[in-house]
Amino acid sequence: MDLTEYIQLVFSDYTLRTITLGTAILGAVTGMLGSFAVLRKQSLLGDAISHAALPGIALAFLFTGTKDTNILLIGALISGLIGTFWIRGITAKTHLKSDTALGLILSVFFGFGMLLLTYIQKQPNANKAGLDKYLFGQAATLVESDVWLMAIVMGACLIVLFLFWKEFKILLFDKDYAHTLGFNTKIIDVLITSFIVMAIVLGLQTVGVVLMSAMLLAPAAAARQWTNSLGIMVFLAAVFGAFAGVIGTGISATQNNLSTGPVIVLVASVFVLFSFIFSPKRGLLFKRIRLIQNRNDLELQKTLTFMYHIVESHQNISHPHKIRILNNFRGYSKKSLNKLVAQDLVSVEGDLWSMTPKGFEVAKNLYNQNKDND
Repeated sequence: MDLTEYIQLVFSDYTLRTITLGTAILGAVTGMLGSFAVLRKQSLLGDAISHAALPGIALAFLFTGTKDTNILLIGALISGLIGTFWIRGITAKTHLKSDTALGLILSVFFGFGMLLLTYIQKQPNANKAGLDKYLFGQAATLVESDVWLMAIVMGACLIVLFLFWKEFKILLFDKDYAHTLGFNTKIIDVLITSFIVMAIVLGLQTVGVVLMSAMLLAPAAAARQWTNSLGIMVFLAAVFGAFAGVIGTGISATQNNLSTGPVIVLVASVFVLFSFIFSPKRGLLFKRIRLIQNRNDLELQKTLTFMYHIVESHQNISHPHKIRILNNFRGYSKKSLNKLVAQDLVSVEGDLWSMTPKGFEVAKNLYNQNKDND
């Protein structure tokens, strides 16, 4: 299936359209909310919540005996919220740090969930099959009601972000200052954490427990490389998450035997890798380019300063000197000399060089600055 056929199928095929819309909305929601988790240095939060939701799914099935998606997700939501508040309680009541609490809840809840799934698998119940899809996700099971639910959560998330944007922003960057202004930081913290839990629970059906944290963190991590503005970061994270969902779904649909959830996560990882390398401010490529430029500029300044020491001993600053004199300077190169000529700081005739009035003033200023710094 080529790209044109895929686009046509998106508009004509119910299943493909539903999956594409669902993964796009899920990516946008998790990208937005993941920005706050990343900036709050709670990168393990998504992993802990997604794993904490597993016992809720298993218990919901044991109590109801049905695999109704809404019931299972309600169980996952309750279990995820319990795990989240236990994390808060551990960090507040003990001397353990948040990363320790996150790792503890993650392992305990996931272990308990796997124990329950093993118990369910051994029961003589024909309705037991299919629960393991929440481990790795199965986007093909999405239906229109699931997409509507994701859209409602996304709308509620946008409304809450719009209404409490100032509070969220202050809480992120200066919690103590927000408290002195009279904001109830606990309620604000619980509010945004609850939305993160809801977004993660909604994504379990599509991406699964194991990979859900990547959907929360990858778009936000990619967006963080491109901007220092919170608003732009949240917007970019939503865009990256949505595109990861759409592109991942498209790749999975056009190829055989490719699970949608893992492909989406891989696409999001590509966005992260691209951002780490090519973002103008923080990208490794541009950092390397700036390092080389700074090194060349420093060598250029050192060469010009060395020339200044030679020229200042002469009454006539335009007095020519042999180029071979520069060979005594360790930082000299023919390339640096050509750059000085191009900037009209030095003139060269044959094997002689002389400093221009402009070059003398620039070199003098550099020498005085270095002298002041010393």
